[in-house]
Amino acid sequence: QGEAYIVECSNIQARSIGIAEDEVLLKGPKEAFIEKAFTNISLIRKKIKNESLVVDSVVVSKRSKNEVFILYQKDIANEHLVQEIKNRLKKLDTNAIQNLGLLEQYIEERKMSIFPTCLYTERPDRAASFIEDGNIVLIKDNSPASLVLPATFWSFYHTPEEHYLRFPYGNITRLLRVFALFITLFTSATYIAITNYHAEMIPADLLLAISSSRERVPFPALVEILIMEIAFELIREAGLRVPSPIGPTIGIVGALILGQAAVEANIISPIIIIIVALGGLSSFAISDVSLNFAIRISRFLFILSAGFFGIYGMTSLFFIGLFYLVSLQSFGVPYLSPMTPKYKSSEDTVFRKLLQNEKWRPGYLRPDDMKKR
Repeated sequence: QGEAYIVECSNIQARSIGIAEDEVLLKGPKEAFIEKAFTNISLIRKKIKNESLVVDSVVVSKRSKNEVFILYQKDIANEHLVQEIKNRLKKLDTNAIQNLGLLEQYIEERKMSIFPTCLYTERPDRAASFIEDGNIVLIKDNSPASLVLPATFWSFYHTPEEHYLRFPYGNITRLLRVFALFITLFTSATYIAITNYHAEMIPADLLLAISSSRERVPFPALVEILIMEIAFELIREAGLRVPSPIGPTIGIVGALILGQAAVEANIISPIIIIIVALGGLSSFAISDVSLNFAIRISRFLFILSAGFFGIYGMTSLFFIGLFYLVSLQSFGVPYLSPMTPKYKSSEDTVFRKLLQNEKWRPGYLRPDDMKKR
C-alpha cells in the first residue's frame, strides 16, 4: 500500500510585526497584526494560552481559494452564533475575496447602512479580549487586521487604553470622547439653527458680535457652513493621501491659509472658522475609522436639517437616528445592547466599571459561561 507525504515547502514573504498605526495607545501593547494569517493567529495564541481556543477555516471563494480563519473559545462562545457565521461564510458565491475589508461588505446585514456592524481592529490584544468575552474573530491572509463579530455601538466607542489606564483616568477619556461626539454632531448645526430661527436664545451682545462679523458676507449661514465643512473634509482627505512626511504640513498650512484668505475676502465670517475647526478637530477623538465616517456623514445631515427646520429639525433627526440604531442588528445582536434591550453584563457602556466589578460577560452574546471573574 502506497504512502503520500505532504510537506510545507513554500516560503511566503511578509513584513515583520510592527506597531499599530490607526489604534494608537499611550499605555499598553504596541504590536499589531500583519498580512500573514498564521502570524496573526500566533499573536492571539500568545495571549490566550488555553486549549479551548479553536481555529476553524472556511474557503470563501471559488477561483482564488481564499481562506478565512475563525477564532473562538469553544467553552465560552455560543454554538448557534458560531454556526450562523460559518453558514454565512459558506454561502458566499464569488471568485475572489482578497482581504477582510471586502469580506465585511459581503457578510454584513445592512449593506447600505452608514453605521458599521463589524468591528475592524489591528490590535491582537483587543481581538483576544473580545474572544474571551465570547465574540468570534475572523483572520485572513492579506489583511493586517481582524474582524470581530458581532459588534455593538459600544464596541466602536470603546478603546483598549481605557482599561489599561486606572479607573479615574479611563473614565475621563470616555467622558471627553462623549463631549467630542456631541460637539462633532451638533456644533455647526446648532449655530445655523440659532442664527436663522432662534436668535432670541442668544445674549444681545453675542448676537451683535455675530451680526457685525457677518455684515459683509454675501452667503447665508447654511452656505457658509457647508463651504467650510466641505473644505475641511477635502483638506483632511488630501492630508491622508499625500506622502506621510508632508501630509500633516499640507493639512495645517492648507487650513490656515484657506481660512485666513476666506475671512479677509469676506467670503466667510471668523466665527464660522472657529465652529468648523472645533467640530472637525473633535471628530479626531473618535478613533474607529468606520464610526468616524458615520459621525461625519451624520454631521452633514444635522446641518441640513437645522438649515431647513431649525432646532425642531435637529431634534426630529436625532430621534429618527435613535430609532434607526435600535432597529440595527449585528448577527442577531441588537446594536445598542446591553443598554437597550437590557441584558445581564458588566454594564461597560458609557463609563467603565472597576475591574473587580466586571464579573459578567455580555449577555447579548449568550455565552456558555456567563461568569467572567
